[in-house]
Amino acid sequence: MKNVNHFINGKLVANSSERVGQVFNPATGQVTAHVGLAEVLDAKAAIKAASDAFPNWRDTSLAKRTQIMFSFREILNAKKEELAAIITAEHGKTMPDALGEVTRGLEVVEFATGLAHLLKGNYSEAVSTGIDVYSIRQPLGVVGIISPFNFPAMVPMWFFPIAIASGNTVVLKPSEKNPSASLWIAEQLKAAGLPDGVFNVLQGDKVAVDELLTNPDVQSISFVGSTPIAKYVYQTGTAAGKRVQALGGAKNHMLVLPDADLDLVADSAINAGFGSAGERCMAISVVVAVEPIADALIAKIAERMKGLKVGDGTRACDMGPLITKEHRDKVASYIDQAIADSAEVVVDGRGVTVDGDANGFWLGPTLIDKVPTTSKVYQDEIFGPVLSVVRVNSYQEGVDLINAADYGNGTAIFTNDGGAARRFQNEIEVGMIGINVPIPVPVSYYSFGGLKHSLFGDTKAHGVQGFNFFTKEKTITSRWLDPSHGGINLGFPQN
Repeated sequence: MKNVNHFINGKLVANSSERVGQVFNPATGQVTAHVGLAEVLDAKAAIKAASDAFPNWRDTSLAKRTQIMFSFREILNAKKEELAAIITAEHGKTMPDALGEVTRGLEVVEFATGLAHLLKGNYSEAVSTGIDVYSIRQPLGVVGIISPFNFPAMVPMWFFPIAIASGNTVVLKPSEKNPSASLWIAEQLKAAGLPDGVFNVLQGDKVAVDELLTNPDVQSISFVGSTPIAKYVYQTGTAAGKRVQALGGAKNHMLVLPDADLDLVADSAINAGFGSAGERCMAISVVVAVEPIADALIAKIAERMKGLKVGDGTRACDMGPLITKEHRDKVASYIDQAIADSAEVVVDGRGVTVDGDANGFWLGPTLIDKVPTTSKVYQDEIFGPVLSVVRVNSYQEGVDLINAADYGNGTAIFTNDGGAARRFQNEIEVGMIGINVPIPVPVSYYSFGGLKHSLFGDTKAHGVQGFNFFTKEKTITSRWLDPSHGGINLGFPQN
Protein backbone atom coordinates (compact mmCIF):
# COMPACT_ATOMS: atom_id res chain seq x y z
CA MET A 1 0.00 0.00 0.00
CA LYS A 2 1.33 3.42 -0.98
CA ASN A 3 2.11 5.76 1.93
CA VAL A 4 1.63 9.49 1.41
CA ASN A 5 4.02 11.46 3.63
CA HIS A 6 4.85 15.02 4.57
CA PHE A 7 7.25 17.18 2.56
CA ILE A 8 9.39 19.13 5.02
CA ASN A 9 12.57 21.08 4.35
CA GLY A 10 12.93 19.73 0.83
CA LYS A 11 12.37 16.03 1.44
CA LEU A 12 9.69 13.45 2.18
CA VAL A 13 9.27 12.82 5.89
CA ALA A 14 7.30 9.98 7.47
CA ASN A 15 4.64 10.69 10.06
CA SER A 16 5.75 10.56 13.70
CA SER A 17 2.92 8.19 14.61
CA GLU A 18 1.00 5.38 12.94
CA ARG A 19 -2.19 7.45 12.70
CA VAL A 20 -3.29 7.36 9.03
CA GLY A 21 -6.22 8.12 6.79
CA GLN A 22 -7.41 6.21 3.75
CA VAL A 23 -7.16 7.57 0.21
CA PHE A 24 -9.68 6.13 -2.26
CA ASN A 25 -10.02 5.93 -5.99
CA PRO A 26 -13.63 7.18 -6.12
CA ALA A 27 -14.25 5.46 -9.45
CA THR A 28 -13.52 1.99 -8.05
CA GLY A 29 -14.16 2.38 -4.34
CA GLN A 30 -10.72 0.91 -3.62
CA VAL A 31 -8.24 2.20 -1.07
CA THR A 32 -5.14 3.24 -3.02
CA ALA A 33 -2.99 4.79 -0.30
CA HIS A 34 -2.60 5.60 3.35
CA VAL A 35 -1.87 9.22 4.27
CA GLY A 36 -0.08 10.10 7.48
CA LEU A 37 -2.17 12.27 9.80
CA ALA A 38 0.17 14.72 11.45
CA GLU A 39 0.65 14.95 15.16
CA VAL A 40 1.57 18.28 16.78
CA LEU A 41 5.24 17.23 16.58
CA ASP A 42 5.01 16.92 12.78
CA ALA A 43 3.25 20.26 12.44
CA LYS A 44 5.87 22.00 14.56
CA ALA A 45 8.62 20.48 12.40
CA ALA A 46 7.04 21.84 9.20
CA ILE A 47 6.54 25.28 10.74
CA LYS A 48 10.12 25.34 12.05
CA ALA A 49 11.48 24.43 8.60
CA ALA A 50 9.52 27.30 7.08
CA SER A 51 10.59 29.67 9.86
CA ASP A 52 14.27 28.76 9.44
CA ALA A 53 14.08 29.27 5.67
CA PHE A 54 12.33 32.63 5.89
CA PRO A 55 15.26 35.05 6.50
CA ASN A 56 17.20 33.92 3.43
CA TRP A 57 14.13 33.75 1.21
CA ARG A 58 12.95 37.18 2.37
CA ASP A 59 16.33 38.61 1.40
CA THR A 60 16.43 36.85 -1.98
CA SER A 61 16.25 39.41 -4.75
CA LEU A 62 13.09 40.02 -6.71
CA ALA A 63 15.00 39.05 -9.85
CA LYS A 64 15.89 35.62 -8.44
CA ARG A 65 12.36 35.02 -7.12
CA THR A 66 10.99 35.90 -10.56
CA GLN A 67 13.36 33.43 -12.24
CA ILE A 68 12.20 30.62 -9.95
CA MET A 69 8.54 31.39 -10.54
CA PHE A 70 9.12 31.42 -14.31
CA SER A 71 10.93 28.09 -14.07
CA PHE A 72 8.09 26.56 -12.06
CA ARG A 73 5.62 27.89 -14.62
CA GLU A 74 7.51 26.16 -17.43
CA ILE A 75 7.73 22.85 -15.55
CA LEU A 76 4.05 22.95 -14.60
CA ASN A 77 2.99 23.72 -18.16
CA ALA A 78 5.14 20.93 -19.58
CA LYS A 79 3.93 18.33 -17.07
CA LYS A 80 0.35 19.40 -16.46
CA GLU A 81 -1.04 16.08 -17.75
CA GLU A 82 0.87 14.30 -14.97
CA LEU A 83 -0.76 16.44 -12.32
CA ALA A 84 -4.18 16.07 -13.95
CA ALA A 85 -3.84 12.28 -13.81
CA ILE A 86 -3.06 12.42 -10.09
CA ILE A 87 -6.14 14.58 -9.51
CA THR A 88 -8.38 12.20 -11.45
CA ALA A 89 -7.05 9.16 -9.58
CA GLU A 90 -7.82 10.62 -6.13
CA HIS A 91 -10.70 13.02 -6.76
CA GLY A 92 -12.54 11.26 -9.56
CA LYS A 93 -13.15 14.22 -11.87
CA THR A 94 -12.68 13.61 -15.57
CA MET A 95 -9.27 14.15 -17.15
CA PRO A 96 -10.38 17.21 -19.16
CA ASP A 97 -11.86 18.72 -16.00
CA ALA A 98 -8.67 17.99 -14.03
CA LEU A 99 -6.57 19.51 -16.80
CA GLY A 100 -8.79 22.60 -16.70
CA GLU A 101 -8.17 22.86 -12.96
CA VAL A 102 -4.41 22.81 -13.49
CA THR A 103 -4.66 25.40 -16.24
CA ARG A 104 -6.61 27.80 -14.03
CA GLY A 105 -4.01 27.36 -11.30
CA LEU A 106 -1.28 27.99 -13.83
CA GLU A 107 -2.84 31.40 -14.52
CA VAL A 108 -2.07 32.46 -10.94
CA VAL A 109 1.52 31.25 -11.26
CA GLU A 110 1.83 33.41 -14.37
CA PHE A 111 0.32 36.35 -12.51
CA ALA A 112 2.81 35.86 -9.66
CA THR A 113 5.74 36.21 -12.07
CA GLY A 114 4.83 39.91 -12.16
CA LEU A 115 5.88 40.19 -8.52
CA ALA A 116 8.43 42.95 -9.10
CA HIS A 117 5.71 45.31 -10.31
CA LEU A 118 3.12 44.21 -7.74
CA LEU A 119 5.47 44.68 -4.78
CA LYS A 120 6.38 48.27 -5.67
CA GLY A 121 5.79 50.93 -3.05
CA ASN A 122 5.19 54.67 -3.49
CA TYR A 123 7.46 57.70 -3.18
CA SER A 124 6.69 61.34 -2.51
CA GLU A 125 9.57 63.81 -2.69
CA ALA A 126 9.80 67.00 -0.63
CA VAL A 127 6.57 66.61 1.33
CA SER A 128 8.19 69.13 3.63
CA THR A 129 11.51 70.94 3.33
CA GLY A 130 14.15 68.27 2.77
CA ILE A 131 11.77 65.47 3.77
CA ASP A 132 10.65 62.57 1.58
CA VAL A 133 8.01 59.93 2.36
CA TYR A 134 7.86 56.49 0.81
CA SER A 135 6.31 53.07 1.41
CA ILE A 136 7.63 49.55 1.05
CA ARG A 137 5.94 46.14 1.07
CA GLN A 138 7.58 43.29 2.97
CA PRO A 139 6.65 39.62 3.48
CA LEU A 140 4.91 38.42 6.64
CA GLY A 141 6.96 35.30 7.40
CA VAL A 142 5.53 31.77 7.66
CA VAL A 143 2.06 31.47 6.14
CA GLY A 144 -0.36 28.56 6.42
CA ILE A 145 -2.62 27.35 3.61
CA ILE A 146 -5.48 24.91 4.28
CA SER A 147 -7.07 23.65 1.07
CA PRO A 148 -10.17 21.53 0.27
CA PHE A 149 -10.60 18.25 -1.59
CA ASN A 150 -12.50 19.56 -4.60
CA PHE A 151 -9.56 21.41 -6.20
CA PRO A 152 -6.36 19.82 -4.84
CA ALA A 153 -4.14 21.76 -7.25
CA MET A 154 -5.98 24.94 -8.23
CA VAL A 155 -6.95 26.17 -4.76
CA PRO A 156 -3.41 25.88 -3.32
CA MET A 157 -2.21 27.70 -6.42
CA TRP A 158 -4.58 30.56 -5.62
CA PHE A 159 -2.31 31.26 -2.65
CA PHE A 160 1.19 29.79 -2.60
CA PRO A 161 2.58 31.36 -5.82
CA ILE A 162 1.72 34.82 -4.53
CA ALA A 163 2.87 34.05 -0.99
CA ILE A 164 6.22 32.71 -2.21
CA ALA A 165 6.69 35.50 -4.75
CA SER A 166 6.11 38.02 -1.96
CA GLY A 167 8.97 36.50 0.04
CA ASN A 168 7.05 34.34 2.50
CA THR A 169 7.56 30.67 3.33
CA VAL A 170 4.64 28.26 3.21
CA VAL A 171 3.15 25.32 5.08
CA LEU A 172 0.38 23.77 2.98
CA LYS A 173 -2.16 21.44 4.64
CA PRO A 174 -4.00 19.72 1.77
CA SER A 175 -7.15 17.65 2.14
CA GLU A 176 -6.42 14.20 3.52
CA LYS A 177 -8.90 12.82 0.94
CA ASN A 178 -6.59 13.55 -2.01
CA PRO A 179 -3.13 14.53 -0.76
CA SER A 180 -0.80 13.40 -3.55
CA ALA A 181 -1.13 16.45 -5.82
CA SER A 182 0.49 18.60 -3.15
CA LEU A 183 3.59 16.39 -3.06
CA TRP A 184 3.90 16.50 -6.84
CA ILE A 185 3.76 20.30 -6.69
CA ALA A 186 6.40 20.37 -3.95
CA GLU A 187 8.78 18.28 -6.06
CA GLN A 188 8.33 20.57 -9.07
CA LEU A 189 8.94 23.69 -7.00
CA LYS A 190 12.18 22.17 -5.79
CA ALA A 191 13.12 21.29 -9.37
CA ALA A 192 12.47 24.93 -10.30
CA GLY A 193 15.13 26.03 -7.81
CA LEU A 194 13.04 26.92 -4.77
CA PRO A 195 15.23 26.59 -1.66
CA ASP A 196 14.43 23.87 0.86
CA GLY A 197 12.01 24.90 3.57
CA VAL A 198 10.27 27.61 1.54
CA PHE A 199 7.39 25.28 0.60
CA ASN A 200 6.37 22.50 2.97
CA VAL A 201 3.45 20.06 2.86
CA LEU A 202 1.85 18.94 6.12
CA GLN A 203 -0.56 16.04 5.69
CA GLY A 204 -3.27 15.66 8.28
CA ASP A 205 -6.60 16.54 9.80
CA LYS A 206 -7.82 18.82 12.60
CA VAL A 207 -4.65 18.29 14.64
CA ALA A 208 -2.56 19.86 11.87
CA VAL A 209 -5.11 22.61 11.26
CA ASP A 210 -5.26 23.62 14.92
CA GLU A 211 -1.47 23.84 15.20
CA LEU A 212 -1.34 26.11 12.15
CA LEU A 213 -4.10 28.26 13.63
CA THR A 214 -2.47 28.70 17.01
CA ASN A 215 1.29 28.40 16.50
CA PRO A 216 2.83 31.87 17.08
CA ASP A 217 5.35 31.43 14.26
CA VAL A 218 2.57 31.27 11.65
CA GLN A 219 1.62 34.80 10.58
CA SER A 220 -1.39 34.22 8.33
CA ILE A 221 -3.91 31.58 7.31
CA SER A 222 -5.58 31.08 3.93
CA PHE A 223 -8.49 28.65 3.94
CA VAL A 224 -11.12 27.34 1.53
CA GLY A 225 -13.89 24.99 2.66
CA SER A 226 -17.34 24.74 4.16
CA THR A 227 -18.82 27.71 6.00
CA PRO A 228 -18.87 26.16 9.50
CA ILE A 229 -15.18 25.28 9.26
CA ALA A 230 -14.34 28.64 7.63
CA LYS A 231 -15.99 30.39 10.55
CA TYR A 232 -14.00 28.25 13.01
CA VAL A 233 -10.74 28.92 11.15
CA TYR A 234 -11.41 32.66 11.07
CA GLN A 235 -12.36 32.93 14.74
CA THR A 236 -9.52 30.72 15.97
CA GLY A 237 -6.86 32.26 13.75
CA THR A 238 -7.77 35.88 14.44
CA ALA A 239 -8.00 35.15 18.18
CA ALA A 240 -4.38 34.00 17.91
CA GLY A 241 -3.46 37.30 16.26
CA LYS A 242 -3.14 36.08 12.67
CA ARG A 243 -4.31 37.49 9.39
CA VAL A 244 -7.00 35.17 8.06
CA GLN A 245 -8.77 34.88 4.72
CA ALA A 246 -11.35 32.10 5.02
CA LEU A 247 -13.47 31.34 1.98
CA GLY A 248 -16.61 29.44 2.95
CA GLY A 249 -19.52 27.71 1.28
CA ALA A 250 -22.00 28.71 -1.37
CA LYS A 251 -25.49 28.24 -2.72
CA ASN A 252 -25.30 29.85 -6.12
CA HIS A 253 -28.39 31.01 -8.03
CA MET A 254 -28.95 31.53 -11.73
CA LEU A 255 -31.71 34.06 -12.42
CA VAL A 256 -33.34 33.44 -15.81
CA LEU A 257 -35.49 36.21 -17.27
CA PRO A 258 -38.24 35.48 -19.83
CA ASP A 259 -36.27 37.09 -22.68
CA ALA A 260 -33.25 34.83 -22.21
CA ASP A 261 -32.06 32.35 -24.83
CA LEU A 262 -33.35 29.14 -23.21
CA ASP A 263 -31.04 26.90 -25.22
CA LEU A 264 -28.05 28.84 -23.91
CA VAL A 265 -29.51 28.73 -20.40
CA ALA A 266 -30.08 24.96 -20.55
CA ASP A 267 -26.53 24.31 -21.73
CA SER A 268 -25.16 26.63 -19.05
CA ALA A 269 -27.23 25.05 -16.28
CA ILE A 270 -25.90 21.61 -17.24
CA ASN A 271 -22.29 22.81 -17.38
CA ALA A 272 -22.45 24.80 -14.15
CA GLY A 273 -24.57 22.35 -12.18
CA PHE A 274 -22.95 19.02 -13.00
CA GLY A 275 -19.34 19.76 -13.90
CA SER A 276 -16.95 18.08 -11.47
CA ALA A 277 -20.00 16.20 -10.12
CA GLY A 278 -21.26 19.46 -8.63
CA GLU A 279 -18.33 19.53 -6.19
CA ARG A 280 -17.53 23.17 -6.89
CA CYS A 281 -18.12 26.18 -4.67
CA MET A 282 -19.03 28.04 -7.87
CA ALA A 283 -21.49 25.41 -9.11
CA ILE A 284 -24.96 26.68 -9.98
CA SER A 285 -27.26 24.74 -7.68
CA VAL A 286 -30.48 26.78 -8.01
CA VAL A 287 -32.11 27.92 -11.23
CA VAL A 288 -34.51 30.78 -10.47
CA ALA A 289 -36.92 30.82 -13.41
CA VAL A 290 -39.10 33.90 -13.93
CA GLU A 291 -42.44 32.68 -15.23
CA PRO A 292 -43.79 31.78 -17.72
CA ILE A 293 -40.58 30.03 -18.90
CA ALA A 294 -40.04 27.36 -16.22
CA ASP A 295 -41.78 24.45 -17.96
CA ALA A 296 -40.01 25.04 -21.26
CA LEU A 297 -36.61 25.50 -19.57
CA ILE A 298 -36.96 22.37 -17.43
CA ALA A 299 -37.86 20.33 -20.50
CA LYS A 300 -34.72 21.54 -22.28
CA ILE A 301 -32.48 20.80 -19.28
CA ALA A 302 -34.00 17.34 -18.77
CA GLU A 303 -33.58 16.48 -22.45
CA ARG A 304 -29.90 17.41 -22.34
CA MET A 305 -29.36 15.39 -19.17
CA LYS A 306 -30.32 12.23 -21.06
CA GLY A 307 -27.10 12.52 -23.07
CA LEU A 308 -24.76 12.90 -20.10
CA LYS A 309 -22.39 9.98 -19.58
CA VAL A 310 -21.30 9.20 -16.02
CA GLY A 311 -18.23 7.07 -15.49
CA ASP A 312 -14.58 6.62 -14.64
CA GLY A 313 -12.76 9.90 -15.17
CA THR A 314 -9.99 8.15 -17.09
CA ARG A 315 -12.52 7.19 -19.78
CA ALA A 316 -14.52 9.27 -22.23
CA CYS A 317 -17.33 10.51 -20.01
CA ASP A 318 -18.91 13.79 -18.91
CA MET A 319 -19.01 13.38 -15.15
CA GLY A 320 -17.15 11.25 -12.63
CA PRO A 321 -17.98 9.94 -9.14
CA LEU A 322 -18.21 11.79 -5.85
CA ILE A 323 -15.21 11.88 -3.54
CA THR A 324 -16.29 9.31 -0.90
CA LYS A 325 -19.10 6.89 -0.22
CA GLU A 326 -20.19 8.90 2.82
CA HIS A 327 -20.40 12.08 0.77
CA ARG A 328 -22.29 10.32 -2.02
CA ASP A 329 -24.82 8.99 0.49
CA LYS A 330 -25.26 12.41 2.08
CA VAL A 331 -25.90 14.08 -1.29
CA ALA A 332 -28.34 11.32 -2.28
CA SER A 333 -30.28 11.83 0.96
CA TYR A 334 -31.34 15.26 -0.28
CA ILE A 335 -33.34 13.61 -3.04
CA ASP A 336 -35.39 11.80 -0.40
CA GLN A 337 -35.75 15.11 1.43
CA ALA A 338 -37.03 16.78 -1.74
CA ILE A 339 -39.74 14.15 -2.12
CA ALA A 340 -40.71 14.58 1.53
CA ASP A 341 -40.98 18.34 0.97
CA SER A 342 -43.35 17.86 -2.02
CA ALA A 343 -40.82 18.91 -4.64
CA GLU A 344 -40.87 17.16 -8.02
CA VAL A 345 -37.87 15.00 -8.92
CA VAL A 346 -37.69 15.39 -12.69
CA VAL A 347 -34.47 13.38 -13.13
CA ASP A 348 -33.30 11.06 -10.34
CA GLY A 349 -29.56 10.31 -10.40
CA ARG A 350 -29.63 7.51 -7.83
CA GLY A 351 -30.15 4.78 -10.39
CA VAL A 352 -27.69 6.05 -12.97
CA THR A 353 -26.00 3.62 -15.37
CA VAL A 354 -22.25 4.20 -15.30
CA ASP A 355 -19.23 3.40 -17.42
CA GLY A 356 -17.13 2.20 -14.51
CA ASP A 357 -16.74 -0.10 -11.56
CA ALA A 358 -19.98 -0.83 -9.71
CA ASN A 359 -18.20 -0.11 -6.42
CA GLY A 360 -17.47 3.50 -7.34
CA PHE A 361 -19.12 6.37 -5.50
CA TRP A 362 -21.70 7.13 -8.16
CA LEU A 363 -24.59 9.56 -8.22
CA GLY A 364 -25.97 10.78 -11.51
CA PRO A 365 -27.12 14.30 -12.37
CA THR A 366 -30.39 15.10 -10.61
CA LEU A 367 -32.99 17.77 -11.44
CA ILE A 368 -35.63 18.82 -8.90
CA ASP A 369 -38.46 21.24 -9.70
CA LYS A 370 -40.67 23.35 -7.43
CA VAL A 371 -38.27 23.20 -4.49
CA PRO A 372 -39.74 25.06 -1.48
CA THR A 373 -37.40 27.69 -0.07
CA THR A 374 -38.14 26.24 3.38
CA SER A 375 -36.60 22.92 2.35
CA LYS A 376 -33.07 21.88 3.29
CA VAL A 377 -32.66 21.05 -0.39
CA TYR A 378 -32.85 24.78 -1.07
CA GLN A 379 -31.08 26.06 2.03
CA ASP A 380 -28.08 23.72 2.35
CA GLU A 381 -24.95 23.63 0.26
CA ILE A 382 -25.40 20.12 -1.15
CA PHE A 383 -22.02 19.98 -2.98
CA GLY A 384 -23.08 17.38 -5.49
CA PRO A 385 -24.87 16.98 -8.84
CA VAL A 386 -28.28 18.18 -7.65
CA LEU A 387 -29.85 21.08 -9.56
CA SER A 388 -32.93 22.71 -8.04
CA VAL A 389 -35.50 24.90 -9.78
CA VAL A 390 -37.39 27.64 -7.97
CA ARG A 391 -40.15 29.51 -9.82
CA VAL A 392 -40.76 33.24 -9.31
CA ASN A 393 -43.11 35.72 -10.93
CA SER A 394 -40.82 38.72 -11.47
CA TYR A 395 -37.27 39.97 -11.67
CA GLN A 396 -37.64 41.67 -8.30
CA GLU A 397 -38.90 38.51 -6.62
CA GLY A 398 -35.86 36.68 -7.94
CA VAL A 399 -33.43 39.32 -6.71
CA ASP A 400 -35.09 39.42 -3.28
CA LEU A 401 -34.83 35.63 -3.08
CA ILE A 402 -31.11 35.63 -3.86
CA ASN A 403 -30.35 38.51 -1.52
CA ALA A 404 -32.18 36.77 1.34
CA ALA A 405 -29.82 33.78 1.16
CA ASP A 406 -27.09 33.31 3.77
CA TYR A 407 -24.44 32.81 1.11
CA GLY A 408 -23.09 35.34 -1.36
CA ASN A 409 -20.39 33.57 -3.34
CA GLY A 410 -21.43 33.47 -7.00
CA THR A 411 -24.52 34.16 -9.08
CA ALA A 412 -25.56 34.66 -12.69
CA ILE A 413 -28.30 36.33 -14.67
CA PHE A 414 -29.36 35.22 -18.14
CA THR A 415 -31.09 37.88 -20.19
CA ASN A 416 -30.84 39.86 -23.42
CA ASP A 417 -31.86 43.05 -21.62
CA GLY A 418 -28.77 45.16 -20.90
CA GLY A 419 -30.65 47.40 -18.51
CA ALA A 420 -31.81 44.44 -16.44
CA ALA A 421 -28.28 43.02 -16.34
CA ARG A 422 -26.81 46.34 -15.21
CA ARG A 423 -29.46 46.69 -12.54
CA PHE A 424 -28.76 43.13 -11.39
CA GLN A 425 -25.03 43.69 -10.93
CA ASN A 426 -25.79 46.79 -8.89
CA GLU A 427 -28.50 45.34 -6.66
CA ILE A 428 -27.39 41.78 -6.02
CA GLU A 429 -25.52 41.05 -2.77
CA VAL A 430 -23.10 38.51 -4.17
CA GLY A 431 -19.35 38.76 -4.63
CA MET A 432 -18.91 37.23 -8.10
CA ILE A 433 -21.50 37.86 -10.79
CA GLY A 434 -21.96 36.38 -14.25
CA ILE A 435 -23.99 38.04 -17.00
CA ASN A 436 -24.88 35.23 -19.41
CA VAL A 437 -21.86 33.47 -17.87
CA PRO A 438 -22.77 30.58 -15.53
CA ILE A 439 -19.51 30.20 -13.57
CA PRO A 440 -18.05 33.69 -13.04
CA VAL A 441 -14.67 32.67 -11.62
CA PRO A 442 -12.41 35.73 -12.02
CA VAL A 443 -9.16 35.54 -13.95
CA SER A 444 -6.00 35.54 -11.85
CA TYR A 445 -5.39 39.31 -11.88
CA TYR A 446 -8.81 39.92 -10.35
CA SER A 447 -9.63 38.55 -6.90
CA PHE A 448 -11.80 35.56 -5.96
CA GLY A 449 -14.20 35.76 -3.02
CA GLY A 450 -17.81 36.20 -2.02
CA LEU A 451 -19.90 38.10 0.50
CA LYS A 452 -21.88 37.24 3.63
CA HIS A 453 -21.24 33.69 4.89
CA SER A 454 -19.10 32.87 1.85
CA LEU A 455 -16.09 34.89 3.03
CA PHE A 456 -14.63 35.61 6.45
CA GLY A 457 -11.97 38.29 6.50
CA ASP A 458 -11.48 41.38 4.40
CA THR A 459 -9.17 40.05 1.69
CA LYS A 460 -10.01 37.82 -1.26
CA ALA A 461 -7.81 35.27 -3.02
CA HIS A 462 -5.23 36.11 -5.71
CA GLY A 463 -5.18 39.32 -7.74
CA VAL A 464 -3.78 42.49 -6.17
CA GLN A 465 -5.63 41.66 -2.94
CA GLY A 466 -3.55 38.49 -2.72
CA PHE A 467 -0.28 40.44 -2.76
CA ASN A 468 -1.69 42.86 -0.18
CA PHE A 469 -2.69 39.96 2.08
CA PHE A 470 0.75 38.35 2.01
CA THR A 471 2.69 41.55 2.67
CA LYS A 472 2.86 44.26 5.31
CA GLU A 473 3.30 47.90 4.38
CA LYS A 474 5.83 50.19 6.01
CA THR A 475 5.86 53.96 5.50
CA ILE A 476 9.15 55.81 5.91
CA THR A 477 9.61 59.53 6.47
CA SER A 478 13.20 60.44 5.67
CA ARG A 479 15.58 63.44 5.79
CA TRP A 480 19.26 63.31 4.78
CA LEU A 481 21.47 66.28 5.60
CA ASP A 482 24.63 65.03 3.87
CA PRO A 483 24.75 63.08 0.61
CA SER A 484 26.88 59.95 0.50
CA HIS A 485 28.92 58.56 -2.39
CA GLY A 486 28.69 54.90 -3.38
CA GLY A 487 31.98 54.70 -5.27
CA ILE A 488 32.62 53.80 -8.90
CA ASN A 489 31.44 50.54 -10.48
CA LEU A 490 31.05 50.42 -14.26
CA GLY A 491 29.73 46.86 -14.32
CA PHE A 492 26.12 46.24 -15.31
CA PRO A 493 24.13 45.40 -12.13
CA GLN A 494 22.68 41.88 -11.99
CA ASN A 495 20.98 39.86 -9.25
